[in-house]
Amino acid sequence: MLIGFCFGRVILETFRPSKFSFVRSTTRIFHHSSTMAKSKFEYVRLFETEDRCLPNAWIVVRVDGKGFHKFSTEHDYEKPNDLRALSLMNNAAMSVMEEFKDICLAYGQSDEYSFVFRKETQVYSRRSAKLSTNVCSLFTSAFVYYWSEHFPTSKPLYPPVFDGRTVLYPSNQNIRDYLSWRQADCHINNLYNTTFWALILKAGLTPVEAEQKLKGTLSGDKNEILFSQFSINYNKEPEMLRKGTTLVRRKVPIALPDGGTREKSQIVQLHTDIIGDEFWNENNHLLTIS
Repeated sequence: MLIGFCFGRVILETFRPSKFSFVRSTTRIFHHSSTMAKSKFEYVRLFETEDRCLPNAWIVVRVDGKGFHKFSTEHDYEKPNDLRALSLMNNAAMSVMEEFKDICLAYGQSDEYSFVFRKETQVYSRRSAKLSTNVCSLFTSAFVYYWSEHFPTSKPLYPPVFDGRTVLYPSNQNIRDYLSWRQADCHINNLYNTTFWALILKAGLTPVEAEQKLKGTLSGDKNEILFSQFSINYNKEPEMLRKGTTLVRRKVPIALPDGGTREKSQIVQLHTDIIGDEFWNENNHLLTIS
């Protein structure tokens, strides 16, 4: 028997002595099966857990820098805030929003970003692990990819690490309260850091002395220290530092070659209060099901 291969087919030539002739038969060997190949090892899939998010709930994926106190120090971040680093975080977050169209809003401050998926999203069949790992990995890779645009004279000394988690919020009030919590956290941390580093960089205190001086102080006390000792009016500090960054999609007019305009959805950066009602009244589409 002679066997040959020709364009995905097996050609069998059988020599029959009685007839002194070859009988040729052709058999297709490459084919598509509608069912996955089975094996005795297939049972291990039973160990996979179902992590599908509940329907009709807001999905938030939050990415958070791991060990960024050390990372910021070793990469010479400016204190108390490095606008280059914050802009890099915003750039990475916009990359995530451009990829996942069902993210209706993102909020970031310091070394964290929260991405809000629409209640009705079916991305990755609402699988929690898929959502968190894809968002987190894309955010991290974008952070490294755009590093040179914000830090043109330096390179990362080692890979930055972000962790990701998925949290569900069933009601509109829940998701608003979550975002309010993150913005309140931004204000508390930034006020403390602004005062802490003013005491170190301008008053010459050591970190331990500055920490002791601020121990037990309220926001009013920190505002007083900033104003009386350093002539800093905290309310006039850049809004991005005090309120963080909110990313939303808005339709903006785009100029056309013929002189006209057309509306196009774009991601817009805002540094505004999202705790009060004004933002939500102006962007009421964010809480509606499309």
